[in-house]
Amino acid sequence: MQAIVQDNYGSGEALELREIERPGIGEHQVLVRVRAAGVNPADWAVMSGLPYIARPLYGFRRPKVSVRGTDVAGYVAVVGSGVTRFKVGDEVFGASTGSYAEYAAASEDELALKPANLTFEQAATVPMAGLVALQAIRDHGQVHAGQTVLINGASGGIGTFAVQIAKALGAEVTAVASTRNLELLRAAGADHVVDYSKEDFTASGKRYDLILDNVSNHSLSRLRGALTATGVLIPNGGNFGNRWFSSAGRLIQARLMFRSGTQRAANFLVSTNHDDLVALKELIEAGKVTPVLDRTYPLSSAAQAIDHVGTGHAQGKVVITV
Repeated sequence: MQAIVQDNYGSGEALELREIERPGIGEHQVLVRVRAAGVNPADWAVMSGLPYIARPLYGFRRPKVSVRGTDVAGYVAVVGSGVTRFKVGDEVFGASTGSYAEYAAASEDELALKPANLTFEQAATVPMAGLVALQAIRDHGQVHAGQTVLINGASGGIGTFAVQIAKALGAEVTAVASTRNLELLRAAGADHVVDYSKEDFTASGKRYDLILDNVSNHSLSRLRGALTATGVLIPNGGNFGNRWFSSAGRLIQARLMFRSGTQRAANFLVSTNHDDLVALKELIEAGKVTPVLDRTYPLSSAAQAIDHVGTGHAQGKVVITV
């Protein structure tokens, strides 16, 4: 099969389209015939080997997993002997190992049936970004009807899902982005939009029950000042400009800053699981969430796709078609 393989850390030039063997699968895994694969900032980070503190996870000198990509949408080609959720031919989406390839292995617990109203390209946008947004807004932010939510960095993959999920839970949503993205966010359901090039939301005097910060362009003290007395801050900015620690230092600082008082900082690692993928599927099929697809690239142009996401200016999600 053809796959995007990486032998060493680096820029997009480190990626090579190569013929390799199909991956094997375990008892509770399926082999997915990949039709589309989502591109995440995390893919750029692993390609680059950043932050350095994560090298024990990625691989010290070279990537432990040579084929890039995790978000996947496609057909079930083969099922392991212990698989009970899926059968050959099922259309699925979720997380896999090495999805920038014609075939990828995936645990049945990290897949769900594809939303019936989405194309494979649209479905491939959902897994990581959708799960981060869902778990941030619903679980860690505990958002409910009547609350005020601000999404900073709302036009990216996570942000566009977060705006829609917060609206689906009944919140009043403010979306912060650049001028060119404001209409996109209004169309996604935002009640209010803020152009960060013209207005500093932390200086407006408005207070929010939840702030999901995807870009780390304001100090934690400024963000805290924009929260209600019992508000929640979820710092989610990647900040890969710090090549050693990325946003780890900011997360620790947030934890320390919010140790006392009635406000709260919520840090978390996304959990890829079947139940939450099903929850996203149901929101999508009910018309409450619609993926925002920036553009698609063929498998042979995976390097350009990752580099585009790495600039931080994608509108919604970028997808590789296979």
